Amino acid sequence: MTAAHRPPWFPPAPPAREDCVLRDMLDSRARRFPDRLCARFEDGTTLTYAECLAQTRAVAAALRAHGVRKGDRVFAWLPSGKPMVLSWFAINYLGAVYVPLNTAYKGAVLGHVVDAAAGAVMIAHPGLADRLQGLDLKHLKTVITDFAQLERGDATTLGALEPVEHWDIQSIIYTSGTTGPSKGVLSPYLQGYTTAAVNYGYMGEDEGILVNLPMFHVGGTSSITCALLRSGSFYLVDGFSTTRFWDQVREGGCTTTSGLIGVMAAFLAKAEPRPDDRDSPIKYITMFPVNEDTIAFAQRFGFDYLTGFNMTEVSTPLMTDMNAPPDGSCGWPRTGMHCRLVDEHDIEVPRGSIGELIVRSDTPWSMNAGYDGLPEATARAWRNGWFHTGDLFRQDEAGKYYFVDRLKDTIRRRGENISSFEVENAVRQHPDVDEVVVVGVQNEVAEQDVLAVIKTKPGRTLDNAGLIAFLEPRLAYFMIPRYVRVVDSIPKTETNKARKVVFRDEGITADTWDRDKAGIRLRREKL
Repeated sequence: MTAAHRPPWFPPAPPAREDCVLRDMLDSRARRFPDRLCARFEDGTTLTYAECLAQTRAVAAALRAHGVRKGDRVFAWLPSGKPMVLSWFAINYLGAVYVPLNTAYKGAVLGHVVDAAAGAVMIAHPGLADRLQGLDLKHLKTVITDFAQLERGDATTLGALEPVEHWDIQSIIYTSGTTGPSKGVLSPYLQGYTTAAVNYGYMGEDEGILVNLPMFHVGGTSSITCALLRSGSFYLVDGFSTTRFWDQVREGGCTTTSGLIGVMAAFLAKAEPRPDDRDSPIKYITMFPVNEDTIAFAQRFGFDYLTGFNMTEVSTPLMTDMNAPPDGSCGWPRTGMHCRLVDEHDIEVPRGSIGELIVRSDTPWSMNAGYDGLPEATARAWRNGWFHTGDLFRQDEAGKYYFVDRLKDTIRRRGENISSFEVENAVRQHPDVDEVVVVGVQNEVAEQDVLAVIKTKPGRTLDNAGLIAFLEPRLAYFMIPRYVRVVDSIPKTETNKARKVVFRDEGITADTWDRDKAGIRLRREKL
C-alpha cells in the first residue's frame, strides 16, 4: 500500500494503555471528562463518563463477590442495552474475559458454546435462562438473572486490581458456525483497539456513533471501543431498524454508525425521498459492500463512505480510500499489514489469479490469539506463520484486492470453480429480484450444480426461463444456475448476512425449478 493510499487514521503502534486496555480507558476518561456523555440507550437513559465508571465498578465488585478474578471467563447473555454494556465493562475491569453469547442460541448450539468456553459465571436475561435447563454443562456454576443485584455492588471492596496488559485476552467471540460448530476467537485487547481505530478512526474527538450491531459481534464491540478511544459517546440500540435509523442518528447526534453491512444500505435506500434526507449529523459510514447503489445512497444522504475487509479473527487488513469508486474492491493492505493470495499449498498465485487471502501483522497481538481450546484448528489457520482467512480474492495490476467468495462457498461444477458471490451479483441485477443467495447442490453424478434461492420484490413474479435468458450475456455458461427456487424470505444472521447453510442443507426441494427438465441446456460456445 503506497502512502497515497494510506488514510490518515491508521493507528500507530503501540498505543498508550489508556487507549487500549478497557479499565484504563474508563478510568482516564472519567478523570478527564467526568461530565461528558458516554452512553445513550433506547429507553432514554444516559451515562456520563463518571457515572459509567461508578456503575461499572459497582457491577465489578458484585462479580468479584461471586468469585470472578483476572483471566476467568464470564458469559454475558443479554440483549443490547445498558446491562449488557455494564456487564462487558465490569468483566474487563476485573481483567476477566468477556464471553458474549448470541441471544438466539438454544439447544445443542448453546450447550456447545457454554461448555467450550468453560466459564463458571453467567449474567443472563431472565427470559433466556430457561434455555439452559436440560443441558449437560460441566463448568457453569452460577447464573445471575437479577442485574439489579449486580448494580448494588460495593465498589469500595474492589481494592487494588492486577494490571491488565495489551496482550491479555479481552474477549472470546464465537464465529457464526454456518459451516461447522462455532469456534471461539481469542481476541487480545490490542486487537480490539486496532479494529476500532481502523474501522472508525475517522471519528473526531467527542463525536457520537450509533451502534446497531449486536454486542456478541465484533462490529458492536469495536464501535463502542472507538467511542471510548475518541472520548465520545455511543448510542446503543437493539438491532438495525429501517424505519428508525435516521431518527436514532439524530437523537444520538451520531456522526457515524457501527456500519452498514449487507442489505442494510439497500433497505434504507428504498425509503421514499424526504426533504430532510440530508438533515442529519452523519458525516461518514463504513459500508460493505460498496457499489453503484450504495454510492447513490451516500450521495442522497450526504455522507462520505469507505469499505474494506474484516472478520472476527483479524483487524481489518484491507481498506479503501474515502469515497472510493464502485469497482468492487476492498482496497489495499493497511499500514503494518502484509497480505498474500495463495493456493492450497501456500504458494503465491500470479497477479490476477484467484487465491486464498492470508495475512500477518507487524504488530504482535493485533490479530486473534487462536481458537479457544482448538489447537489443531489454530495450527491450520496460522500455518507457515500467516493467518488463513478462508476467503478467496484476486488482485489487480494496481495492487487492489477484490473479494471473490468464501472458500467453503465456492461451487465446483465439472472442473470449474464458481464464485457464488459473482453469481449473486449478476442475479441481483434482474428487475424482479430483491434478495438472492447462491449455493452448490449435489447432482446426479456426485458433483455440484448451482442453485439460486430468490426472494422477489413486492408484487413481482419471477419468470424462471426469463431469468436464465437475462443471465446468459452476463455470466459464463457454467455459472448460470441450473436450479431456481423462489422463497418468501431469506433467513439472516444477527448482522443481516444470509444464512446460506439453510438452503445448502435443504438441497433440491419440491418447489425448486430445474432448467434442464424445462429443456434449457447451456453449452460452451464453440469458436
